[in-house]
Amino acid sequence: MKIYAIRHTSVNVKPGICYGQTDVDVAETFHEEQKRLLQDIEQVSFDAVWSSPLLRCRKLAENLFPNEEIQFDTRLKELNFGDWEMLPWDDIYAQPEGKTWMDNYQTLPTKNGESYPEMVARVSACVNEIKKLNAGNIAVVAHAGVIRILKSVIENLPISQLFENFKPAYASVTVFELDKHD
Repeated sequence: MKIYAIRHTSVNVKPGICYGQTDVDVAETFHEEQKRLLQDIEQVSFDAVWSSPLLRCRKLAENLFPNEEIQFDTRLKELNFGDWEMLPWDDIYAQPEGKTWMDNYQTLPTKNGESYPEMVARVSACVNEIKKLNAGNIAVVAHAGVIRILKSVIENLPISQLFENFKPAYASVTVFELDKHD
C-alpha cells in the first residue's frame, strides 16, 4: 500500500505567520500549483482519497479529485496552536512561554492548544484506519505537520529528525510505502 501525501498549495497568509488550524484560504497561485500537482499524480490510480477538512486542503482535494468520494477527517488537521494562531512566529518566540515551547515542542502543548504527542496520536489513529482499507494507492491531502508525522509514524523516525531534515513544500507529493515499514 502506498500513501501519496499531498501538501496543500500556498496560502493567503503573510510569510512568518502561525496559522495552524485557522481555516485560511489558498493563495492566488492555487490553479498553477494545482495543475503541477495533477501532472505529478496523473499516472496514479487511487483507491481512496482522504483530506483534512480545512479549506486549503478541502479545495485542493475537490479540485484534484472531482469525481472521487473524499473522506474528510479532522484527524488530518494541522497542529492546533491555540492562542498563537495568526500571530507572527517572531512574536511567539519573543514570549517566554513561546520560547519554552519551541525549546520543548516535542512534549509541551502550545498555549491553550495541542501538543505534538496529541497530534501524533490522532494522525496515527487515522493511519491505522487507512491501513485497514488494504488498498493499493491512497491520496492524503494534508498539512506539512501531518506529513512529517506520517513520515515519523510510517518510517518509525523520531519527530525531532523531521523538522530540520524534512520540509514538505507547498503543493508537493511525498510517497510512503506502508508494506516496507510494517
